[in-house]
Amino acid sequence: MTLASRLSTQANLGKMDTSTEQWRMATGNLALLQCQATVVGFLASLFAMVMGWIPEGVFNWRHALLLCASSLLTASVASLALGLVMIGVVIGSRKCHVNPDNVATPIAASLGDLTTLALLALVASFLYSCLEVHQTWLVVVVLVAVALLLPLWGMLACANPHTQEVLYTGWTPVISAMVISSVGGCILDFAVSRFHGIAVFQPVINGVGGNLVAVQASRISTFLHQRATLGFLPASDPSVCLNPFSAFFGKSVHARTARVLLLMVVPGHLVFTYGIRLLKAGHTSVTPIFLVVYLTAAVLQVLLLLYMAHVMVHWMWSRAVDPDNSAIPYLTALGDLAGTALLALSFLLLDAIGDGDALP
Repeated sequence: MTLASRLSTQANLGKMDTSTEQWRMATGNLALLQCQATVVGFLASLFAMVMGWIPEGVFNWRHALLLCASSLLTASVASLALGLVMIGVVIGSRKCHVNPDNVATPIAASLGDLTTLALLALVASFLYSCLEVHQTWLVVVVLVAVALLLPLWGMLACANPHTQEVLYTGWTPVISAMVISSVGGCILDFAVSRFHGIAVFQPVINGVGGNLVAVQASRISTFLHQRATLGFLPASDPSVCLNPFSAFFGKSVHARTARVLLLMVVPGHLVFTYGIRLLKAGHTSVTPIFLVVYLTAAVLQVLLLLYMAHVMVHWMWSRAVDPDNSAIPYLTALGDLAGTALLALSFLLLDAIGDGDALP
């Protein structure tokens, strides 16, 4: 989503109108994406290994190899595939005179988790089967190949003026987002052990919230790039900590966008909720009480995220930090944390008021 936001801004500024500009933008950003995916994939696998080792006190090196290789290969391939899709969507949107902020970012938010999880399942299954027949060398080859390619991606990203700065400054948001999302994962682990049905609704509430806030953050960032110099807020939009009422009911373009996005929450969740019900994918019956509690949590999550998007993007801009590179990782991670926490509280509330359908 960070790539989609960055490319959308550059396209709206007219910096991706020629094939030469498109090529330079694409190669630099894909190399940068591979760097970030490799490092974050390794850190994520390391975190998972530690969390698996702490409760049992036993370290299985074959499982560690499998986890690390699966994470790195999935991150690399998924980032390449999604990056190519985002580049195509942004260029296509520009040619069709459609604002890519409204198209590329939602597509990135929608396809990211789905593509990564599906690919992870395939890669992990294949590598596990290799370990089962004692072909450990193949897992080692994957690890060595990804490690050897990392310096190449770093050199390509460093040599490209569009990504050189991000290569040095873009690590804190991505790694911080991973840590924040991991806290949400711990909450989910606790909640799933008590309420099995929460597992189906967690990706829905977090997916919708992350999708909507990414659109808002991308649009605000593009607005600031078009009207002001980094480090200085425009005279037409001078406030960082805007009061919540003005953020949603004011006359600014950001408030209008926030209202439109907020209006999508309830219909969107109703579609997904009844889709889950029809497919019988969850352990929870969709009762009127459940709908009221669940939709309240969903609306609260999006309200919080949209307001945070306004404050965070403007604050970053005033501090000469490009929000295209920093805001969305924080916002989507906070969306995961807030969504999971609110969902867990919703199921606890349903349990407390005697809604038996909230139980496993």
